[in-house]
Amino acid sequence: MATWRFSTTSSGAEAVSSCYAVARFIDFSRGRNGGVDGSGGVRRSGNKAKQLILMRKWQVRPMRRSFSVRNASSEPQQKVKDPITEKEDASSIASSIKYHAEFNPLFSPEKFDLPKAFFATAQSIRDALIINWNTTYDYYEKLNPKQAYYLSMEFLQGRAMLNAIGNLGLTGGYAEALSKLGHNLENIAFQEPDAALGNGGLGRLASCFLDSLATFDYPAWGYGLRYKYGLFKQCITKNGQEEVAEDWLEMSNPSEIVRNDVTYPIKFYGKVVTDSDGKKHWIGGEDINAVAYDVPIPGYKTKTTINLRLWSTKAPSEDFDLSAFNSGEHIQAAKALYNAEKICYVLYPGDESIEGKILRLKQQYTLCSASLHDIIARFERRSGTKVKWEEFPEKVAVQMNDTHPSLCIPELMRILIDVKGLSWKEAWNITQRTMAYTNHTVLPEALEKWSLELMGKLLPRHVEIIEMIDEELIRTIVLEYGTADSDLLEKKLKQMRILENVELPAAFSDLLVSPKESPVAVLKKRKKKKKKKKKEEEEVVEPADGENEPVKESTEGKKKIPEPVPELPKMVRMANLCVVGGHAVNGVAAIHSEIVKDEVFNDFFKLWPEKFQNKTNGVTPRRWIRFCNPDLSKIITNWTGTEDWVLNTEKLAELRKFADNEDLQAQWRAAKRSNKLKAVSFLKEKTGYLVSPDAMFDIQVKRIHEYKRQLLNILGIVYRYKMMKEMSASERKEKFVPRVCIFGGKAFATYVQAKRIVKFITDVGATVNHDPDIGDLLKVVFVPDYNVSVAELLIPASELSQHISTAGMEASGTSNMKFAMNGCILIGTLDGANVEIREEVGEDNFFLFGAEAHEIPGLRKERAEGKFVPDPHFEEVKEFVRSGVFGPYNYDELMGSLEGNEGFGRADFFLVGKDFPSYIECQEKVDEAYKDQQRWTRMSILNTAGSYKFSSDRTIHEYAREIWNIKPVELP
Repeated sequence: MATWRFSTTSSGAEAVSSCYAVARFIDFSRGRNGGVDGSGGVRRSGNKAKQLILMRKWQVRPMRRSFSVRNASSEPQQKVKDPITEKEDASSIASSIKYHAEFNPLFSPEKFDLPKAFFATAQSIRDALIINWNTTYDYYEKLNPKQAYYLSMEFLQGRAMLNAIGNLGLTGGYAEALSKLGHNLENIAFQEPDAALGNGGLGRLASCFLDSLATFDYPAWGYGLRYKYGLFKQCITKNGQEEVAEDWLEMSNPSEIVRNDVTYPIKFYGKVVTDSDGKKHWIGGEDINAVAYDVPIPGYKTKTTINLRLWSTKAPSEDFDLSAFNSGEHIQAAKALYNAEKICYVLYPGDESIEGKILRLKQQYTLCSASLHDIIARFERRSGTKVKWEEFPEKVAVQMNDTHPSLCIPELMRILIDVKGLSWKEAWNITQRTMAYTNHTVLPEALEKWSLELMGKLLPRHVEIIEMIDEELIRTIVLEYGTADSDLLEKKLKQMRILENVELPAAFSDLLVSPKESPVAVLKKRKKKKKKKKKEEEEVVEPADGENEPVKESTEGKKKIPEPVPELPKMVRMANLCVVGGHAVNGVAAIHSEIVKDEVFNDFFKLWPEKFQNKTNGVTPRRWIRFCNPDLSKIITNWTGTEDWVLNTEKLAELRKFADNEDLQAQWRAAKRSNKLKAVSFLKEKTGYLVSPDAMFDIQVKRIHEYKRQLLNILGIVYRYKMMKEMSASERKEKFVPRVCIFGGKAFATYVQAKRIVKFITDVGATVNHDPDIGDLLKVVFVPDYNVSVAELLIPASELSQHISTAGMEASGTSNMKFAMNGCILIGTLDGANVEIREEVGEDNFFLFGAEAHEIPGLRKERAEGKFVPDPHFEEVKEFVRSGVFGPYNYDELMGSLEGNEGFGRADFFLVGKDFPSYIECQEKVDEAYKDQQRWTRMSILNTAGSYKFSSDRTIHEYAREIWNIKPVELP
């Protein structure tokens, strides 16, 4: 074992911090970018000449801080001193930043402005992360523990800088170093764009999980895609929402590490051939490469640094058609390159067109295939000379975050059977024991279905495997329910099969024959039907000249030929595939998991009850209190007497005994006001609206979707505004508490109704905010381009937060947890995690309204039967909107969606009108409570105290123990 200790006492460009020196040494000894081989393993070839240059040129000498790293001849791992137990001194951090500023090729040398300072700081931090990343990776390689892999199409990380140095315990050191260099840490951090890798709660949950996994030393990685342009950047104009491409990678990402030597081939199209031994081969088609980009994820107060590996796509250079280019066919020459690269251009590309559907399916397969190849390569390397495939589930756990990674199931089967030579039975056993599925929705449109024809063209071998899995499922269903009751069997097959509208396989073609009929009778019936069909066809008269369609002969006594019934599309139900192909299925809140068992997958639950679990979502208390709300964090630490709550949120419950303490309440209100003042400045900068910090901050920030009911919120505001306009100045001041109503969130680019809602909110704001009669009593603000960084500013400033989805339609929610943690009081329905939050914070500290989940089907049926009687105030509000008070835009379509008893886009499917009177009544209770600031502050304290159960730390402990069967691995 060779131990190297580095130090520097020099300054300026010739001074390299110990952090930098160690990181550079590791780069040289292991190869470029941290040095991993094609399967993610550490290369053992060193570059001693470069090591020598490093030591001579930079004159590195021993100092008090030391790290032990392995060189090419290293043997057993020695204990590495925890780099965060001794804080990095500001001068060595400053030296590291100055080095990166001088040698960063992205910027010219003559100035050290904010962008350059940001990049230099980020790369300095990355050096420290690489040290811990390599230490963690080496230890896992040596110990070979079971490792979990979290596959998700979204990772909504937010900014990385402050979170990283906060977890490393280096915030003070970097703040002081940057101050010496003439910059402010906060200003530097604001230069970082949010990573455009996600959109909503699905992605933020995934990022919270990675933080918790690293913090509690679990061996786990995340896998995702590196989207070049993200979902989109949202601009708010006079026309409402407009979309432009995200530019987060325009200046590159200083936090990531490209692994050009970690690349895997991905295939599309082609055909499947069978050799003489019966082995299948997928050949031909379109080939691309997936290249790895690593984002280190540091744990809090631990050396453990895990990984988020993102895949980018490209085509081999030989696919560039030089001959076509020289012939002037430039677009054609680069077609293969463009087709490969566009896979990772955009998160959730529009799928209205067939091209969009193909692109989405390519994205999902790329994530699954590249990740599984990487996981398998690591398993084989760690297994040594003899690979025991039956041990694969004992070393690997794969979690599919929603249905997007569901192709992992047929892809793992394909690799094990076609590439590794296992039998179907062996591969199926391994796959089922390895895979697990998190369901995030009860919405039918979100339970993905893919065209069987499209998938058959793009992934022909996978369709063969899915057909065989479907056949396995049919066999299981038949064994469970028998063939005596053909109606029951037919119903079960229709609901449970993976292939929808697809005939039964030949082996089961006679399954649904009535027991009263013999096979001979069935055959006679078929012949009789054929004769009848032939006779009917003969009655069709050929069209006359100039006509396009055949006409049916209309003669008395002859039967009219019925119109042909359109053939239903053959689909692959990906959610069913996930349930069948994995060993665990979990919902993300107690009520959601019950709906999953009772409704969404009820037939599967009856068949395999042991598979189904609940794992209520959680959020990391590090980012969502400790770092984003330092004022509140200090108060919590002072009153609980410890900072342990950051790692053990059960300590938050101790605040309950101080809820009525006047000193705590005064400090609590002061912290809230400080956060509100920050939000006031932000809103002025982003929207131009100046709001009062003395008003209640009422916030709804999340994806714009009809079921989340931003429409109910804004119609409630319209009602409030209408009431104000009908009163005298003294009356409205007496009745209403001043409010700043803040909205944020993106409507999907092709979701017309959601975009109408955004337009409506901005139009209401434009009218209300400029009404001199109203003044500061009511403001309506839509924050453009809502993201994690905006959330980190708005959530600590919030006082009332709206979680008002139609009951039974929100799986869980995570923003409700973040708001509660920050002392915000919720108004909401009994939906998702609202149910559990209300139980913990207390019924008196949650504003509840609306119909409950079990009532929803009956209410919709009542509406369809024409029995619903709308509230008169609701009708007045709609007429008020239609009067043009909010501008010339025609809102007939939006208001029309709330009317009628049936029809697509009508009949108020999400029960806005039904819940409106209950919502208005509840809002009056909010006003009443807010007038009593002592009562309101008590409620706020109890919300933070009651949020202790909603930490992602608790959630990942449950996943680790009950689904993945992994244990913490603490580094020595």
